[in-house]
Amino acid sequence: MKKHWWKESVIYQIYPRSFMDSNGDGIGDIPGIISKLDYLKELGIDVIWLSPVYKSPNDDNGYDISDYRDIMDDFGTMADWELLLKEMHDRGLKLIMDLVVNHSSDEHNWFVESRKSIDNPYRDYYIWRPGKDGKEPNNWESVFSGSAWQYDEATDEYYLHLFSKKQPDLNWENPKLRQEVYDMMKFWLDKGIDGFRMDVINFISKVDGLPDAPNPEGKQYASGSKFFMNGPKIHDFLQEMHNEVMAHYEAMTVGEMPGANVELAKLYTNEERNEVNMIFQFEHVDLDSGPGGKWDLKPLKLTDLKRSFTKWQKGLEEEGWNSLYLNNHDQPRMVSRFGNDKEYRVESAKMLGTFLHMLKGTPYIYQGEEIGMTNVRFNSIQEYQDIETLNMYNEKVVQNGEDPAKVMESIYVKGRDNARTPFQWDESEHGGFTTGTPWLQVNPNYKEINAKQAVEDEHSIYHYYRQLIQLRKEHPIIVHGSYDLLVPDDEKIYVYTRAHESQTLLVALNFSSEQQSFNVPEELQGKQGKVLISNYNGNVEIKPTLALRPYEAIVYLIED
Repeated sequence: MKKHWWKESVIYQIYPRSFMDSNGDGIGDIPGIISKLDYLKELGIDVIWLSPVYKSPNDDNGYDISDYRDIMDDFGTMADWELLLKEMHDRGLKLIMDLVVNHSSDEHNWFVESRKSIDNPYRDYYIWRPGKDGKEPNNWESVFSGSAWQYDEATDEYYLHLFSKKQPDLNWENPKLRQEVYDMMKFWLDKGIDGFRMDVINFISKVDGLPDAPNPEGKQYASGSKFFMNGPKIHDFLQEMHNEVMAHYEAMTVGEMPGANVELAKLYTNEERNEVNMIFQFEHVDLDSGPGGKWDLKPLKLTDLKRSFTKWQKGLEEEGWNSLYLNNHDQPRMVSRFGNDKEYRVESAKMLGTFLHMLKGTPYIYQGEEIGMTNVRFNSIQEYQDIETLNMYNEKVVQNGEDPAKVMESIYVKGRDNARTPFQWDESEHGGFTTGTPWLQVNPNYKEINAKQAVEDEHSIYHYYRQLIQLRKEHPIIVHGSYDLLVPDDEKIYVYTRAHESQTLLVALNFSSEQQSFNVPEELQGKQGKVLISNYNGNVEIKPTLALRPYEAIVYLIED
């Protein structure tokens, strides 16, 4: 496998609306990010992934772009953005930007033109169809609930929107549209950015003819995802994008790809195929969803988590590359979901960080993860902002009369606003995020959980993360070592090894709030090993049986 800077990096995701507000309007902004770059440099990360900062009416928090070459007023100006890039590069930090090209905003000039008439030159930049028997062109369902089609009176046709109706899908079958996208990508790369995170990029190819989705339940709308995820021309489009754009820059790409399996990931990330460097897959974050989807809660089984991670670790061991994450702007806080955010918040946050950073792949840290920020429970649906959450609540409670308490419970566990509450900088009002009224309420626990407290406490999650990041830079085994799972059937502990040249890492993790024991394999007993990192003091030698305290993580480096 070739060496690349992005394999050796740790990436930090900033959700700009919630990171730091510099002007007191309650909305995070680019000057706010600049003011905190030293904090991130001190943490030790290499790359910042900046969620969208482009011009947008903000129907889906910036993932609905009305001008791909300008900056949203809420966040600042292009001059602010250029200063951000300079300040980052001066500190040796790289910047990757979000690329959102499955859809645009309905306020983008292309769509404004497109809807004017059937023969407008921009008509074919989007996916328009006449109705069928007085109804939508097909039965596909939007990811955000309801039909994926919106009727437009002006031309008596429907346009496809796999997300909000203000996010019409772009028509990638049109070579002119593709060229516009490639030119826009070059615009940002020529400004000096270091790559792209590509939003739902495996949705851009739809099946010919846009057929109805099978619908055994006879619901009004059916998912249709098999007709627009990983579609027939997806590899052609990604290879063309690489040849037209990425081949000419030293930049990285990570594709967000719901519904991608290991076999597809090998195709997408194989270095010989020139598509993308790595993908975000969703298998492990769907394990606590029941048959009804994301909002249908079910308990997570550790054996399922092991099976999933092991499949991806082994599957991409020789070809391709893994991206490693447990939370982001669309997922709940990892310490609340996979750990224990009450009595073992610090221990379990450190344990989960150890789990992820010792795997093979590129780790992603989501803002606030490094201080152990948690999910939030707002008092009423009125306090939530996320369009996906509000649409779901409206459909289930208002339209279908479901129990509001039960629906709120699923929002507390899975809602996207869990990740979007403002960053908790200190114990001052609104967690030091803003001097104004925050766009989304700050989690009330900011007085106990904040960056100021974490930086000052040498035993904090923040300093533990600094250690994890530093270890990756010092030990090639963490980047390049092969992975093997031990005790696959244990529901409480996750133990794996990494092997590289004459070294072995033994990573032992207790995912429970009770003490657990683990029998070390005979071939590792009695070996000379040192503790690389641990979230407790104590365990030093590799005994035949290791006793692991609640949420304990311990990593041994063993020399053969």
